[in-house]
Amino acid sequence: MEREELLKMIRRFPDKPGVYVMHGEDGKAIYIGKAKSLKKRVSSYFRHASFASPRLARLVSDIADISTIRTDSEAEAMVLESRLIKLYQPFFNVELKMGERYPFIKVTNEDFPRTVVTRHKQDDAAVYIGPFVRAGDLRSLLRISERYFPLRTCSIRLSAGNLPMTRPCMRHTLGLCLAPCAGLCAEARYRERVADLVMLLQGKGADLANRLHRRMDAAAAKMEFEEAARLRDTIRAIWRVSRQRLATPAMFEENRLDWTPLSRLQEVLGLKTLPWRIDGYDISHTAGENTVGVVVVFEQGIANTSLYRRFNIKTVEGIDDFRSMEETLKRRYRRSIEREEPTPQLIMVDGGPVQLEFALSSLRELGLSGISIVSLAKREEEIYVPHSRAPIRLSLDDPGLQLLQRVRDEAHRFAVTSHRRARDKKFSRSALENIPGMGKNRVAQLLSRFGSIRAIARLSPEELTAVPGVGAVLAERVSKALDISAVQN
Repeated sequence: MEREELLKMIRRFPDKPGVYVMHGEDGKAIYIGKAKSLKKRVSSYFRHASFASPRLARLVSDIADISTIRTDSEAEAMVLESRLIKLYQPFFNVELKMGERYPFIKVTNEDFPRTVVTRHKQDDAAVYIGPFVRAGDLRSLLRISERYFPLRTCSIRLSAGNLPMTRPCMRHTLGLCLAPCAGLCAEARYRERVADLVMLLQGKGADLANRLHRRMDAAAAKMEFEEAARLRDTIRAIWRVSRQRLATPAMFEENRLDWTPLSRLQEVLGLKTLPWRIDGYDISHTAGENTVGVVVVFEQGIANTSLYRRFNIKTVEGIDDFRSMEETLKRRYRRSIEREEPTPQLIMVDGGPVQLEFALSSLRELGLSGISIVSLAKREEEIYVPHSRAPIRLSLDDPGLQLLQRVRDEAHRFAVTSHRRARDKKFSRSALENIPGMGKNRVAQLLSRFGSIRAIARLSPEELTAVPGVGAVLAERVSKALDISAVQN
């Protein structure tokens, strides 16, 4: 991509947090960074003609394309940046390649495990939780663990047959250690506390609270009220910390960072970059009336409903899904260009090769022919790509196809919902009240007699004049306003 094209694309980046991925000529990631504002941060690379660092000058000269991934916060961007760098190992990234920038909480692999804060994750059978990108999150968890799940912090070598201390240290007196070194805590009870703490650190607060609740009930039944009260306070503390949004990869790995479908689509479709953002389109109408075009947005394989948009079709009359799709894409991306919003790496339209050709036409007219686009035909689940008559057929369990199906199904759901909303608005009570000559009393009279707006819409003007107070002129107005012929067809 030429420098001017890059600058034009960067101007459309959002002024929001996220991660940017710089690609070389071969499409591979050469640098990954995070930003509080994607637009400002990426623009800064191109503001200077010369750089103090030869490495930075080489990076900028090697950039052929840039893709972005929006996040909800800067903290989330930090975690995502770290994950992507470890995954793709870009040449120009140095600090995060080994994953040693952010701290972990380590639960050691010993008979009586300890908790240690470390920046080095090793293959030593220990449990690592993190990395943590906010020091406050780390301190919060350490305070909770120290007070309610106290484990030893000393480095004395302990085993079930080696308890070197006859008296516990001051930490036991303060309630911050169970003192296994002095034989005051059996190994089974100690490991139960370790398991509790690991559940808390891994974000399984609800499961842990349920587990402790059963122990609390059992303690109360045995009249061990002090232990029951301790468990009650622990449960309350767990709910408090569970409500906080701690910035660790556990928030994203389960729901957001499954790269397999994205990588598969890049491979199958021959895309230069991973399709971080996919825009999906569909059309919905009733016999050509109240036609609505919609776009849904998937980022990192997950639907982002805040970016969904609906368009009431204005330039197309009757049943014409092809031109309705063309109008929808034009209006969508014309708005994106005007507002300097980012564009997707992949567009998917519902339908076959004809829908694809009309969608391509709208992109060419807007000068956006560089965006990859496909269509997905529902009957055989065939993927059509530009300049190829033969569709791509993937097995139904293919992760790339399944992602496209999710986008297509979500676009269809949103299109149907949007169409129903537009249709129901037309046949609301206000549709009658807005007709000249129809006051509230006449509206109430018609509704009480015929039951609904839809029933009134099916009546002929002659049938409407049978209602007292509704003359021929008013009946004609009602017929036209409710578009009776369209409903009856």
